[in-house]
Amino acid sequence: MSSVTKPRMMFEEYLTYDDGTDNRYEWIDGVLIEMPTESEFNAWLSFALQLYFIHAGLVKPRLTQRYNCEIEVPVLKPKQARNRFPDFVILRPEHIELTQKRLTIRWDMPAPVLVMEVVSPGQTNRDRDYEDKRAQYRARGIAEYWLLDPEQQIVMVLSLVDGVYQEAIFQGSDRIVSPLFSMFALTAEQVLNPEE
Repeated sequence: MSSVTKPRMMFEEYLTYDDGTDNRYEWIDGVLIEMPTESEFNAWLSFALQLYFIHAGLVKPRLTQRYNCEIEVPVLKPKQARNRFPDFVILRPEHIELTQKRLTIRWDMPAPVLVMEVVSPGQTNRDRDYEDKRAQYRARGIAEYWLLDPEQQIVMVLSLVDGVYQEAIFQGSDRIVSPLFSMFALTAEQVLNPEE
């Protein structure tokens, strides 16, 4: 990731910033950090999961977003992003109207129903997804946070109960259990190795 060479800006200024590109940025202490593009495999996993949720009738298509839905989150420690772009998001119906001008779920809006991240290789990526984002999504009140970890071959479902994430780990032929989506019928192996 590289920072953008421009004066520091307030978060509100960032929300109206337009550099004429489709680049996505994390806002960290007033500096914009350009986010790298996703790997083909990570993009495929999130796309396959999006298709499953839609085709299984678990959610309406318009309520699913990949990569471009931005969520304002609390900054819980120094040098932490105030905004996140999850790999896959399930919105609430009210978000459709609330995000007409910009697909950003602000702090004063209801939290999304579910966010999912595909864990990329490397300790920095693992720490960000397993620790930083977990704490931020919990503090933001996101009911379910899924981590798809191809390297470890696990799917972790974190369910918010009384302000704390309850953790369930699935691997191989374990059917993934989601408190919010009881009709979800895929195994960890099917989610992590979707058919082409």
